[in-house]
Amino acid sequence: MICLTNRQARQFMLLKQGLTGEYKFIGKQGAADFVRQAGCIQFDPVDVCGKNAELTLQSRVKGFTKRTLYELLYEDRMLVDYPDKNLSVFPVEDWPYFERYRKAAKESGMRFPELAALEDRAKEYIARKGAVSSDELPVEGDIYWHSAIHWSGMWGQKSNAARAVLEQLYSDGELVIHHKQGARKFYALARDYIPAELLDAPDPLPDDFEHLKWRVLRRISAIGLLWNRPSDAWLNIWGLKSPERNRAFRELLEEGKILEVQVEGIKNRLYCNAEDLPIVKRVLDGEICKSRCEFLAPLDCFLWDRNLIRELFGFDYRWEIYTPVAKRKYGFYVLPVLCGERFIGRIEAVADKKSGVLMVKNFWYEDGVRQTKKLFGEVGKCVKRFARFNECGEIRGLEEVGGYAGDL
Repeated sequence: MICLTNRQARQFMLLKQGLTGEYKFIGKQGAADFVRQAGCIQFDPVDVCGKNAELTLQSRVKGFTKRTLYELLYEDRMLVDYPDKNLSVFPVEDWPYFERYRKAAKESGMRFPELAALEDRAKEYIARKGAVSSDELPVEGDIYWHSAIHWSGMWGQKSNAARAVLEQLYSDGELVIHHKQGARKFYALARDYIPAELLDAPDPLPDDFEHLKWRVLRRISAIGLLWNRPSDAWLNIWGLKSPERNRAFRELLEEGKILEVQVEGIKNRLYCNAEDLPIVKRVLDGEICKSRCEFLAPLDCFLWDRNLIRELFGFDYRWEIYTPVAKRKYGFYVLPVLCGERFIGRIEAVADKKSGVLMVKNFWYEDGVRQTKKLFGEVGKCVKRFARFNECGEIRGLEEVGGYAGDL
């Protein structure tokens, strides 16, 4: 049993995440390394001031740009976008572990017989012409279909035939995303972009429960500390109900793959990956890390269990993008602001690509945060970095944060 104070638990999680001290993830390789550590990072197409996956990486990776992730996905092919915790980005070497989901997607597609002939036509066309979007694929009309990308059992509905066949083949693993132009996806044959040794590899964990344990361990590692409770951290892990989750935790503990952690003031036991014991020791030894200020993504893996964040950090965050305007407490796309060992507020910023202006629309400091000149300076520097990340040469609305970021 590892015993930590509340502060030590927070320090451990921040060190694990690379959100405190000197940057441990640097450049393109650092971005790939963080995704490998997290297992996956969530993708969301909404782009107000960067997409979720980009926002996740900019807070941890020194020198990260949006181009960095694009290259890792579509040029270097070190990463691949495919469902894991919903739509995600994960290391290409993990491709074989998701074979059971590709098989399930194929079975789902068999419910729609019109797809079969279209799939052959689409693959033949792509083999001849190369990457294609749904606008360019010479398939017309609508078909009765439902997206297999979420592996749901919903009934079909009328869908654009070209988009349907491409998304079905993508879910099946026959196609991968070749590149994107804005929100438009271009698909190519998976065999041309995923190494044969990965594409043809058997499922490394054919036993369903062993696979489930692998995914549970992966989610624990993604956050740092996690409890054996219902949680959004378990989204899209099939068959993970309370009995299976209890068994997974018990066996992972018996196998020495996770460690039990008692945290001051937290009723439930928490667990960490046994490989993170060196980080625990650094915290117990009283290591002092340099404070950083960072803006986090709405679907950041650090925030996957918001109840845990509330318990440990006293920070109550809700992404209000789907909340009706009249019911929003803050705004449409608001990012948590981490400074040192605590969340000090939240920011609503909009990047205007045409004008190159980052507009700070609102900034809300948390109750009890001392709004000092030093804090204003730290937040201002973070806004400045954030503007560069969004390729903006001008910042407006800095009076919202109480400071000036300096020259860009």
